[in-house]
Amino acid sequence: MIRNYPEGVTSWIDVEQNDVEGAKTFYGGLFGWTFSDATPSESPFRYAIAQLDGKDVAAVGGPTVAAPTRESAWNTYVAVDDAHAAAERVTAAGGQIVEPPTPAGEGGISVVCTDPTGAQFRLWQAKRRPGAQVTNTPGSWNFSNLHASDSTTAIAFYTEVFGWAFDDIGYATMIRQPGYGAHLAATVDPDIYERQSSELVPPGFSDAIGWLAPVQDGEPPHWHVAFTVADRDETVTTAERLGATILTTDDTDWTKDALIRDPQGAVFTASQFTPPDD
Repeated sequence: MIRNYPEGVTSWIDVEQNDVEGAKTFYGGLFGWTFSDATPSESPFRYAIAQLDGKDVAAVGGPTVAAPTRESAWNTYVAVDDAHAAAERVTAAGGQIVEPPTPAGEGGISVVCTDPTGAQFRLWQAKRRPGAQVTNTPGSWNFSNLHASDSTTAIAFYTEVFGWAFDDIGYATMIRQPGYGAHLAATVDPDIYERQSSELVPPGFSDAIGWLAPVQDGEPPHWHVAFTVADRDETVTTAERLGATILTTDDTDWTKDALIRDPQGAVFTASQFTPPDD
């Protein structure tokens, strides 16, 4: 079954790199990704779809000929039914459109936006490419988390644009798209409610699409991408061997995390799920 995403759910991630082949070598070695080009060979811009076991997980984009272009960063896309209508909601709520609705071949239509605090995100109206087909398994996307400088402004903006709910559960603030869990149960994850029935799982977690966190000192507002890994320490060792820099490691009640800067400067989190005993 092809996984699709209802409006307002984060659906896709990609990273812009100055050296696409270098990025493919790094992420392929780290996560076991394979790649297929989605752009014509004569195009000045390459877009390579990353896959695990033949299913789309992310993408790497950049110039066909390796050359410095822009700062490398991971991007997060939010699914929308109508890119033009969603772009209008963004501006009405106080955000800005950096790049207007633009066809991405036959895959869909993308829009580059910033929220009122300056965090960039993207909209995705899917056509042939509905979004990530594998998530929350080792080597795939876990969550995108909003690092906000002004949580009040950010919450008001995303609530107006997408209808999100923000739940303070004590140790973190969960971002939910109400109804998403029911969508998953009816499509690709029929056991989701049973699997999340533990008393330790916060109410509404089946609707979760990410987490809200304050920015750290010197850190700009942004959407931060986290990947699931089977073994945080092994991932750290592999990442360093492939040329990455380990910025921090952290053990929480639920995860073992590493903040990693890839060889071209894009920062992401590798997260091993280590839940407490029931």
